[in-house]
Amino acid sequence: MRLKCPICGSRDAREYTYVGSADLLDRPEADAGVDAYHAYMHIRSNSAGLNAELWQHAMGCRAWLVVERNTTTHQIKSVRLARDVKGGGDAA
Repeated sequence: MRLKCPICGSRDAREYTYVGSADLLDRPEADAGVDAYHAYMHIRSNSAGLNAELWQHAMGCRAWLVVERNTTTHQIKSVRLARDVKGGGDAA
């Protein structure tokens, strides 16, 4: 699998580190209790199909990336700098 880093161009996936889902999670309130924090830290959906994932170009420019990837086919829909996605606008 190859990922196209917006800074470095197309590179082998071995240069990158997969971090997890790029979906923003709502952090529980401080007094929410153990069950709420357990769900926040450990319970994630594992749906097949198109997912937004957080990757870091660890062996390259070290940029943080949001990769939209089909987990069934490994087809890459888009790769964007995380700072641009976090900024909002049409990059959400």
